[in-house]
Amino acid sequence: LAMTADLGSFLIMAALLFSVYGAVAALAGYIIRSRPLAASGSAAVGVVFGLVTLAMGALVFAFVMRDFTLRFVAENSSRDLPLFYTVAAVWAGQAGSLLLWEWILGIYMGLCVFVYRHRPELPMPIVVFIMLLISTFLLVILNFFQDPFALTPVVVTDGNGMNPLLQNPGMIFHPPSLYLGYVGFSVPFAFAMAALVTRRLGSEWVVYTRRWTLAAWFFLTLGVVLGGQWAYVELGWGGYWAWDPVENAGFLPFLSCTAFLHSIMIQERRGMFKNWNMVLVIHSFAFTLLGTFLTRSGVVQSVHAFSQSSVG
Repeated sequence: LAMTADLGSFLIMAALLFSVYGAVAALAGYIIRSRPLAASGSAAVGVVFGLVTLAMGALVFAFVMRDFTLRFVAENSSRDLPLFYTVAAVWAGQAGSLLLWEWILGIYMGLCVFVYRHRPELPMPIVVFIMLLISTFLLVILNFFQDPFALTPVVVTDGNGMNPLLQNPGMIFHPPSLYLGYVGFSVPFAFAMAALVTRRLGSEWVVYTRRWTLAAWFFLTLGVVLGGQWAYVELGWGGYWAWDPVENAGFLPFLSCTAFLHSIMIQERRGMFKNWNMVLVIHSFAFTLLGTFLTRSGVVQSVHAFSQSSVG
């Protein structure tokens, strides 16, 4: 247990370094037309994913073993918390939820690089650069502002426990589903930015992002529905329809993504709405960042603002 904090901090710092290297290598490889350099940037994606997976595993291990030497564990768990909620407590606060965000992003990045590994005609170096840029942003926050492996200033024998409002089966399903939807928009956004950089603004990027967008839309829809059911159980019918700022923030990307899914079919078939689709994909990604910001920063008064922080 004594090694968990050091190991976790080392893993997320190493992930940050490889993320920066991968982004620089991918961009430089594209600029100087060096395939080996661009390929090393893509390879860095796998390394980042592996390191973040190990870090995620270390944090889950710390929660399961009740390692209250970690401040994040002490603030969000306790000895009498059932195992079901102990695991869910990993994303019950800012640091853990941001690590979950980064881990899911690693899954999407790895899948994207693997699926298109034999498609040299695609601007994959730029796609990799954009996704690793997002990864670097999150890892900077995790390393310097919201370290999930920070130690408690005073050793405690028990933690504060989980907020009673969060002790609902929805806690194990709703946040991961919502984040799978949020993070999934990173792939269409990266392809859209690559299309802008390479000036290939036809329907090609739309074709390659449709399935990724459908997957993100599915998980986001599931997350919104599960969140609504959870709000109804905890707060009643009036609470469900209260539509606090965080619920609205989760609903915004759903609306823009639904519009995007419809309009890309028109662009693919008739070549229309090219500018509109670019606006929609940028807004969808921006709304996911806004939703994450409102949910985890504590800048708004909400039933979701259960943990205050200066990370906002």
